[in-house]
Amino acid sequence: MGRRKKIVQECEELMDEPEQIRNIAIAAHVDHGKTTLTDNLLAGAGMIADADEATQLVMDTEEDEQERGITIDAANVSMTHEYEDENHLINLIDTPGHVDFGGDVTRAMRAVDGALVVVDAVEGAMPQTETVVRQALREGVKPALFINKVDRLISELQEGPEEMQQRLQDVIADVNELIRGMTEEMDDIEEDWTVSVEEGTVGFGSALYKWGVSLPSMQRTGMSFGDIIELEQDHKRQELHERTPLSDVVLDMVAEHFPNPLKAQPFRVPRIWRGDDESDIAEDMRTVNRDGDIVFMATDIGMDPHAGEIVTGRVFSGTLEKGQELYVSGTAGKNRVQSVGIYMGGEREELDRGVPAGNVAAVTGLKDAIAGSTVSDKEMTPFESIEHISEPVITKSVEAKSMDDLPKLIKTLQQVAKEDPTIRVEINEDTGEHLISGQGELHLEVITQRIQKNQGIPVQTGEPIVVYREQPQEASREVEGVSPNRHNKFYITVEPMADDIVETIQRGEASMSMPELERREALQDAGMDKDTSQNVEHIHGTNILIDDTKGIQHLNETMELVIEGLEEALDDGPLAAEPVQGALLRLHDARLHEDTIHRGPAQVIPAVRDAVHRALIDGEVRLLEPIQDVRIDVPSEHMGNASGEIQGRRGRVDDMYQEGDLMVIEGIAPVEEMIGFSSDIRSATEGRASWNTENAGFRVLVDNLQREKIMEIRERKGMKLELPQSIDYI
Repeated sequence: MGRRKKIVQECEELMDEPEQIRNIAIAAHVDHGKTTLTDNLLAGAGMIADADEATQLVMDTEEDEQERGITIDAANVSMTHEYEDENHLINLIDTPGHVDFGGDVTRAMRAVDGALVVVDAVEGAMPQTETVVRQALREGVKPALFINKVDRLISELQEGPEEMQQRLQDVIADVNELIRGMTEEMDDIEEDWTVSVEEGTVGFGSALYKWGVSLPSMQRTGMSFGDIIELEQDHKRQELHERTPLSDVVLDMVAEHFPNPLKAQPFRVPRIWRGDDESDIAEDMRTVNRDGDIVFMATDIGMDPHAGEIVTGRVFSGTLEKGQELYVSGTAGKNRVQSVGIYMGGEREELDRGVPAGNVAAVTGLKDAIAGSTVSDKEMTPFESIEHISEPVITKSVEAKSMDDLPKLIKTLQQVAKEDPTIRVEINEDTGEHLISGQGELHLEVITQRIQKNQGIPVQTGEPIVVYREQPQEASREVEGVSPNRHNKFYITVEPMADDIVETIQRGEASMSMPELERREALQDAGMDKDTSQNVEHIHGTNILIDDTKGIQHLNETMELVIEGLEEALDDGPLAAEPVQGALLRLHDARLHEDTIHRGPAQVIPAVRDAVHRALIDGEVRLLEPIQDVRIDVPSEHMGNASGEIQGRRGRVDDMYQEGDLMVIEGIAPVEEMIGFSSDIRSATEGRASWNTENAGFRVLVDNLQREKIMEIRERKGMKLELPQSIDYI
């Protein structure tokens, strides 16, 4: 029997033992060594030949991942590891580190119970480290830490044992500060989730040279930091690997410190599911009941040229089997499961048996599922939607070069939107122009490249377009909106909403799908006054409608149309038809015709839309532009050129400091000005700079650019070029 077959057989046997299962993700800042570490673990588990250097990038299965040397898609693998005489099944997801693919990280966290955070010993905790830790904790996933590239401290920075230990302690302290800051607000985390060397939740090592240590492993093998430095300096890395193999240290840590599904699900289910906690289905999920009703959460969707669409996700309850007819949340009818299996790196192994609760499964046949769907054998309250921290900020138009390819392109774009919910696709059947919006230039570049290569559709892409927002800057007066037949009137005001309330909505902590009491408390905690929070009628994007009316006849049956008009007005703001954000709208009064015929959609929707736009203009609505945090690491002789690159892009430098032999420049800059930054910074610093950007929300565009930018967008969208007279403040 081949080694691979044997591992698949071991995995199958362990699936029925939830105590022995660990579902984990590896997450880190870009280039901190996650994929190399994962390859090490696979080699340790006997799944790939133990090559001299673990740089095979087995988990980067796509050609473009290999070419660019970065992980783009989260990849799944199941392996086994023996710890304290017991065999464990480890379902691991290697996630991307680049900020443009953060959506994959968030979705992966929904499927796992533990996150191994990898940090580069030289660079320390970076912006994306903070993001992945936050994503893990928000999903109720327990962290552990692996500090990678320790060999560089010895060979490049020539640090002695004391200096080295001090640097490692600083990294641990930084990561713990992040964990503490985020877990303080979480009442349901009773134990201390900070990481510690003494408890064995911190490992150190070099994924490239395949050695690693933790306090328990040092006690077991008798290794000390002095021994490690000596062997590393003498280039006896093979001996170091043989005496303390990285895969054993990390997999022992996973088996010992990460919770199994029996321990994790009772804690995680209330965080991610808002259904009735007294119901049988809640009990099945809490107890990981393999004989209960089926509950499966789809976290990732991929295409297999032979099997078609493969849905990967976590089985929370029941046993998934071939031939089952299952509901997919938000769609009608049922889907039939055609096959179930597990992932072994880039390969999927089909199983002849079912996959029970507590496992990560790869399923075909769920054609209606998208990433984030709840799949079940009975109709049920779906899981909370997976909240992505950043939203699309860059748009590109994509057109098929040949009209014959148009139907195929539309189908492919629909598939792209299904696989990656952080991509937004707008399909214009009339013009043949389609807009895709993503997290950054690289995100869109990868998507368009894959459409051309994988689907064989030659496409033309337009210049990147930045996504703007509109927001009122002050409270408006009460504004009247009148219906075309003059029989219906609505009285509305608008005011800007506090940032804390906007963030609460963005994080999904206040939504219309929640019980009213919970939503009210969340909004009050964020600073909304009690009376306002009791009258929330609707939340659209990050905007809230408050119903301040008293006893108006027929308003209840008209409210649906009011909301429709409101949504139309907010999706296309009055300045440049960009989405409105952070607006608190109050409906103070309404006059409605008593005859239903005279207060239909054609009357109510235009009246509300008009009132909302006029209120926004009275509240001095302004254009907001997306901005990014920028960090550049550069040798000191190129520091002036590097900071000049930020300042020359309407950016500002907030901080400069030395770290090791490099200068670090931190600042912010508008996304629009950052297009083409990568080639400019390379030439300005002779290719010596490394940098990363992270989306940092939106800010008001400076006054002297408002009119120019609004006109530019209106022209691009084919709108009238003269602004309404009432917008005289811009």
